Amino acid sequence: MTSRTRAFAAALSLTFLLTACNAGSTSDDPDPTDGGDSTADGTAAPAGEDTVRIGLVAEPASLDFTTTDGAAIPQALLYNVYETLVKIDQNGEMVPALASEYTVSDDGLTYTFTLQEGVTFSNGETFTAEDVVSSFEAVTNDWTVSLKSQFDIIDTVEASSDTEVVVTLTAPSNTFLYSLTTRVGAIFDSNSVDELATRPIGTGPYTFGEWNRGTSISLQRNSDYWGEEPYFDQVVLSYFTDATALNNAMLTDGIDVVGTVQAPEALSEFEDGDFQIIEGTTNGEVVLSFNNETEPFNDLKVRQAARHAIDHQALLDTCWDGRGTLIGSMVPPTDPWYEDRTGDYPYDVEAAKALMAEAEAEGVQVRLRIPTLPYATACAPVVETMLEEVGFDVTIDDLEFPAAWVEDVFTNADYEMSIVAHVEPRDLGNVFGNPDYYIRYGTPELRALLEEADTGSEEVQVEKMKEAAALISQDAASDFLFLLPNLIVADPDITGLPQNAITESFDLANLARG
Repeated sequence: MTSRTRAFAAALSLTFLLTACNAGSTSDDPDPTDGGDSTADGTAAPAGEDTVRIGLVAEPASLDFTTTDGAAIPQALLYNVYETLVKIDQNGEMVPALASEYTVSDDGLTYTFTLQEGVTFSNGETFTAEDVVSSFEAVTNDWTVSLKSQFDIIDTVEASSDTEVVVTLTAPSNTFLYSLTTRVGAIFDSNSVDELATRPIGTGPYTFGEWNRGTSISLQRNSDYWGEEPYFDQVVLSYFTDATALNNAMLTDGIDVVGTVQAPEALSEFEDGDFQIIEGTTNGEVVLSFNNETEPFNDLKVRQAARHAIDHQALLDTCWDGRGTLIGSMVPPTDPWYEDRTGDYPYDVEAAKALMAEAEAEGVQVRLRIPTLPYATACAPVVETMLEEVGFDVTIDDLEFPAAWVEDVFTNADYEMSIVAHVEPRDLGNVFGNPDYYIRYGTPELRALLEEADTGSEEVQVEKMKEAAALISQDAASDFLFLLPNLIVADPDITGLPQNAITESFDLANLARG
């Protein structure tokens, strides 16, 4: 019996029911976004030197991140199919991408980007400055997702030549350049924007291949890529809704990489020498979200009671095997303005009960409406028990993700509490600075701090962002359960995997076989 077979047998002995994975085979359907009746065999492509198969969760609902929220689309497409003028590398450094260089005026208002030459889109169209102009203008004029507000600072975008773009801001902004590294900075072919949901066209190292809905997305190496050619001819992103099925696919050679481990307590299954295990950090703050505009969480005392009720270390140990980082606010340790705020609301059952009594909220009924994602379903029962101990009456409501959760919670704010990981980088302002965002916070005091941080010096930015993080923590705008770890399991010969996941993208061009 091989060590992989032994590990698989051990996994079965720990599981009452093995849920069959549905990251299945390719489809004969000519529509690249319709998987048809694929076979759920744990892999979307055969193993081979030229193919890498990556297991993930949270399949995209659409391929168009201009109209559809969620991290799954940029995880698959950003930096891989779509590129940006500048990007964040695996070391957290900003590096050139479609812009070979840029300059900033002394007053901080004008950014001049010199573009790479000889770049084409995957449909053969030449990349020019006009594509940058149309892409940036579309964020303001056509995008419907909340992240579009990051470009509110832009006054004008002009093509001074085919290879030069000049962006003028309404005020100096410390966050503008960083925003360009995220999905809002993606550059589209201006002639193909009507097909974003089904046929992504970009300049990246990979081209869109096939989407078997419910199973996998395949990407093909871009033979005309302007930069360094990626190692793999094909990348298959296989999607799993069950953590056990994801692990078992790895144990039985159905995939080559578990891109995001969803059952950290099962990592011991991979510690026999046949696998490499990477454990780093992410930007993924797992937030116990409160709806600040509706009862009972429009009452500060109730929000404070909920924060005091959570024993965060016990929760982390119970539902995520103690792997992750306690943070206390909406800033990960990889950001320059991180401060440990775990002491703001220490676990204190008696204090929580007293606050509930003062608010006359004992026995208040609340719905904990969670997405059907492993960390949420694992942590919700622990949160429920802790909150009920101090006087809440909690009902857990599982919502299919992304469709039902995005519609009910994110879009309509029809909830009292939720649990979701916010994985976008430097997202404190996006999540808490907008009063129309699903958390319904965005107080004038916080928005003033965010504006001061954005327009001030680097020192002022750090100072004001620390103040902003302190404010949302002390005001108990939500509770911050923990920061997700970056847990990856892979075949031992796969190289280029990220130690830390600190961007929206799973940057596939770095992967190779050693």
